[in-house]
Amino acid sequence: MNDRYSISRAADHLGVSPSTLRRWEACGKLVPERTAGGQRRYSASQLMAQQTSQVQRKTVAYSRVSSHDQKKDLERQQEVLSLYCASKGWQYEIISDLGSGMNYRKKGLRQLLNLIVSGQVERLIITHKDRLLRFGAELVFALCEARNCEVVIINQGDQPSFEGAGQPEELAKDVLEIITVFSARLYGSRSRKNQQLMEKLTKVVEDTGQP
Repeated sequence: MNDRYSISRAADHLGVSPSTLRRWEACGKLVPERTAGGQRRYSASQLMAQQTSQVQRKTVAYSRVSSHDQKKDLERQQEVLSLYCASKGWQYEIISDLGSGMNYRKKGLRQLLNLIVSGQVERLIITHKDRLLRFGAELVFALCEARNCEVVIINQGDQPSFEGAGQPEELAKDVLEIITVFSARLYGSRSRKNQQLMEKLTKVVEDTGQP
């Protein structure tokens, strides 16, 4: 029996993407042999050893919405994540959050980051990039790469499909959070012009977020 696997077969066997195997090779974690033509070949013993090392690591799916009135959107995210992970044959857990995409202190996000840092996460699954964070998701992705955690974004498009008509309201809330921080600083200067400017900006954002 042929006990040499191509990169695509090895990726399927381990439940990861070929790009993950290339990354592992670059950092020396799983280095394949090369054929005379330069093709990668993985031995059965290599794959078995890698599987053994992955036993304690898990797949984590992360979902988030901004407010309680988006509960149905959160449920749809969770359903999509569950179906996707099940279709790949992965054992998984879902971590969910309720809070702004600008908030870095959410309980679920902190739990997720702790798991990644401790090396317990083999892969992170999200429906859209901004379900993780509105800004700063790339920092989490860099942390995942450093901890050999694969990131899978089911829908690569920029516009989330789950929030529907609620998306403008969610974005408005995030913008208001930024305005709140700046207004606190500007109010400290006791400038009436600054106060009036921030009040106008706040009203514009609030009006934009109305259905």
